[in-house]
Amino acid sequence: MSIFCLLWVPLFYFLRRVFMDDSNSTGSVWALLLGSIAAILQFFLGDLISSPGGFGISRWLYGFVDLIALPVIIPMLVCLLMYLFRGFSGDADFANFALLWLIPVGALRALGWSSFSNPLLLIAVPLLWTALAAGISYFINILTNASGPPAAILSVFCMILLPITAALTYWAFFSQFTLLGFVLLAVTHIPVVLSFTLNR
Repeated sequence: MSIFCLLWVPLFYFLRRVFMDDSNSTGSVWALLLGSIAAILQFFLGDLISSPGGFGISRWLYGFVDLIALPVIIPMLVCLLMYLFRGFSGDADFANFALLWLIPVGALRALGWSSFSNPLLLIAVPLLWTALAAGISYFINILTNASGPPAAILSVFCMILLPITAALTYWAFFSQFTLLGFVLLAVTHIPVVLSFTLNR
């Protein structure tokens, strides 16, 4: 399981680049460098929510902030800022930037979580990372190419809902609502499937 946590994000990154016919590596060095810094800081500083409690809202918040959503949203916001301030020579690919950022994060997490042998941390969390990175990027592309307000509003709504659902997936598995967890896990991967399918 530790090997999966270590290798899943880079494998998904290369798979996405091949499958999406994407040869644009703009911002790759920045993503790896900043991701490494973020991973080291998180390793030494620890989690923001140090006492998530039992099975209530604090556990969901812990999943959102420390484990799943925020680790993906932060690199996407950094990517947006760099794009706005001309930090890239070409177009910004939010998914690739976030995935590259998450490679060192996933490596340090794999080392830290290996002693727990917990499939929720070592398998579900990396899956949710890649689902969020590819899914949010998919809705960003819809937003930038929206032909009218309905499509733009729907894409923004989905971008907000997807991280909430991902954190809820973690909460469901942690609370041993296994069937609900698998359903929510499948829902979070729908944008990934759509992006791969529609691209082809």
